[in-house]
Amino acid sequence: MVCVSNNKSYLKSQHLKIIGQKTLRGKVKISGAKNSALVLLAASLLTDEKIILDNVPLLTDIEKMGNILKNLGVKLHNKDHQLIIDSKNISIQELPYELVNGLRASFFCIGALLTRFGEASIPLPGGCNIGERPINEHINGLRALGAEIIIDRDIVKAKLVKKKSKLFGANIRLNCPSVGATETLIMAASLAEGRTVIENAAREPEIQDLCQMLNKMGAKIYDSGKEKIIIDGVHKLHGCTHKVIPDRIEAGTFLIAAAATSSSITVSPVIPNHLEAVLNKLEESGSKIIIKGNSISIKGNNIKAVDIKTAPFPGFPTDLQAPFMALMTIAKGRSKITETIFENRMNHVDLLNQMGSSITLKDNIAHINGVKNLRGMTLVGLDLRSSAALIIAALTSKSVSYVYGLEHLDRGYENFEQKLSKLGIEIKRQITKRKINESNYDKSNQNNKEIAGIRAA
Repeated sequence: MVCVSNNKSYLKSQHLKIIGQKTLRGKVKISGAKNSALVLLAASLLTDEKIILDNVPLLTDIEKMGNILKNLGVKLHNKDHQLIIDSKNISIQELPYELVNGLRASFFCIGALLTRFGEASIPLPGGCNIGERPINEHINGLRALGAEIIIDRDIVKAKLVKKKSKLFGANIRLNCPSVGATETLIMAASLAEGRTVIENAAREPEIQDLCQMLNKMGAKIYDSGKEKIIIDGVHKLHGCTHKVIPDRIEAGTFLIAAAATSSSITVSPVIPNHLEAVLNKLEESGSKIIIKGNSISIKGNNIKAVDIKTAPFPGFPTDLQAPFMALMTIAKGRSKITETIFENRMNHVDLLNQMGSSITLKDNIAHINGVKNLRGMTLVGLDLRSSAALIIAALTSKSVSYVYGLEHLDRGYENFEQKLSKLGIEIKRQITKRKINESNYDKSNQNNKEIAGIRAA
């Protein structure tokens, strides 16, 4: 936030002050899954009847998606963690760039709008700066279903082939199991004429949640969670009530934080098999895991180095690569972390090294020599998951840390610092104000060199 006072400009930003080397103890209530809620909001565009979503997390990304729907004429009623969505009176129009910029999930609306209304026009999406994340799979799949698509000045314009009133079922094989493409094509195929088969489909729990809600709405989708998904198109979808699944990434982040601080906590509600790959690595690294129903308890112990390689579900999730790297920085021994999903998701390596870790990076493979302790620093999280990694590192450090870039953290973690505080961590959100040197200040790139040394007023 930029403020002006007495003809002087100031930068006003939020940060977390974290006192390190405290032990976590207690229970954490896990919020609804961000990545699921976003696509379910897009799916609500498939019907003119009301959709009621329960367990919706209160996040800035959810707010952004809500604003996108409102721009289309959707009525939203928000009460606590419930959203009532009425898409009856939609006005088909090109979505403004400022609404979709910074939210990758905004592009998911294209499949729902195209199949329900026969046309859609959406700017190319944004999101965390973690790689290219091309939309080729989305576009090729929609074309296979019978859409005409052009990209004009970064606007994706899709419509039905001339003289056609609906999309038509097709056999589609994805070159890679893209989560976003799988979700977009499932939505598009749900109202298409005939059968669609998606091969090499993504298998993530969020896709299974989407298919479950669509089937409640009257869709005919089979084998979600498998590499081949079958969709028999229906004429119309109706409203329903659906509860968003728990956020496996939030749960995993807290479990990793407990392991890093040799703590004992319980996270609930969760769906344990959504976290199997993560739990296996936590156990391998020395933690004790106990699963009871929809809760997972962890007891952290001496941390041993282990190797991980990110992979599509059911493999180790890319969204937990950065937090797990923070754990490995203080593990005994040498570990290797390989990122296979996104080509630019190692922004946290330099930041962790500033805190005293020993990490070398080459070709998206991080080699980590565990150190005894990290030191507290003032740093800026550069994306959502790197921000979480910095906080975990700060929890283990000897002194005070100040973590900026909370606009990223707030995209994906609901009340993160409050939940840590309830577990016994000394953590507080504060506001900093300082004069801007306008000759070298770039509002779009608040880097760590500019922020370093700032302390709370």
